[in-house]
Amino acid sequence: MSNSQYETYQAYEPYEPLPYGGFDAPPTDPHTTQTLAYGVHGAPETALTLPYEDTYRPAYEVPESVLPRQTAGRAARRRRTRSAERPDSAMRRLLPQALVVAFLAGGTTAFVAKDKAIELTVDGRPRTLHTFADDVTELLAEEGVEVGAHDMVAPAPGEELASGDEVAVRYGRPLRLTLDGHRREVWTTARTVDGALEQLGVRAEGAYLSTSRSRPIGREGLALDVRTERSVTIMADGRARTIRTNAATVGEAVEEAGVTLSGMDTTSVAPGSFPRDGQTVTVLRITGTREVREERIPFREERSEDASLFKGTEVIDQVGTPGVRRVTYSLRTVNGVRQKPRRIRVETVREPRTQVVRVGTRPMPTSVQGADHLNWQGLAHCESGGRPDAVDPSGTYGGLYQFDTRTWQGLGGSGRPQDAPAAEQTFRAKKLYVRRGASPWPHCGGRLHG
Repeated sequence: MSNSQYETYQAYEPYEPLPYGGFDAPPTDPHTTQTLAYGVHGAPETALTLPYEDTYRPAYEVPESVLPRQTAGRAARRRRTRSAERPDSAMRRLLPQALVVAFLAGGTTAFVAKDKAIELTVDGRPRTLHTFADDVTELLAEEGVEVGAHDMVAPAPGEELASGDEVAVRYGRPLRLTLDGHRREVWTTARTVDGALEQLGVRAEGAYLSTSRSRPIGREGLALDVRTERSVTIMADGRARTIRTNAATVGEAVEEAGVTLSGMDTTSVAPGSFPRDGQTVTVLRITGTREVREERIPFREERSEDASLFKGTEVIDQVGTPGVRRVTYSLRTVNGVRQKPRRIRVETVREPRTQVVRVGTRPMPTSVQGADHLNWQGLAHCESGGRPDAVDPSGTYGGLYQFDTRTWQGLGGSGRPQDAPAAEQTFRAKKLYVRRGASPWPHCGGRLHG
């Protein structure tokens, strides 16, 4: 009830509340009949309006013509004071809430800017993730992905990241590769044999592989034998055959060419060797027999000095005889051409007998009393032409003075006269003259006195 002199009652329209969001607080006007419930971050969860009809009309809203002058004046002042206070009061209520909204909005923007959506593929397994990492190194460390010297990372470690980037990690695998007979260990990031061959630049078309091309290569690696296709020419029986082959040996390549080896046949290079690209292999057709021959074994000679013999005189105490050995030879014909015999076996039939010789060391005398003054040079020229080793056609007489062996040895000589030095032959000829005169030389003896 009002204390005004005049009381007036009037029905009012339901109050239409202003919409509020964020952290804005609802108005607290005492004439408002609205109650607001706020949820997280100040957003209204339920806005409940309770309309009512107020039949009470304040005195300040009664026309002044009806109110007493004093009452009208107080109502006018009240309206002016309330009108002046409302804007400042609302601003004071809204300012703290606006600051909180602005602070949280800025923090959210920075938070969103640091977060990045990255697609990480590790050894062929992709996944999309969100990260605050600044570069590739931080990302891999954050995800627990360890990389080594043989692993591939793209982009490279240390490269900066941006949202939407793709990072790939491919692990290295050891490959124990035997390529065309050459062994080596290489590293590959391929996950299959076919990918490794392509990565290493190995021509796999027509090649022999020790395992399937689609076989996966684990982190522990794989042993792989590869023989690429090569061009090899086989020459056999007067005909050339060029083939493409991935054979492991020359022998296999010859078989692939349709050439058969039999008996003693072989190839110009070792059959077990690796055939090289562009190589020419000749097939050798071999036929062979064996031949046995008996050969002499030369005897050796033992010589000893003898002071009782004149210098230049040699006496054979034991005549040497050669031995005999039986030798087996292999006779081969290669592609129709006979080869040099090859000795394959030796057997001794009889041992050789050593020859024993005594060699004189006594100085040879040159003087014989009664014969030194004769012309021995003229006699030697007449008998033998002055040649100490001369032998007559019958083989009976030899030397400067044509001694027979019996006479020679009777004068103290040894062996044959034609084998003795010229000085010894002259010495013994003088001794013979002292004994028998010039009669041993019936045709040339007269030269002694000429």
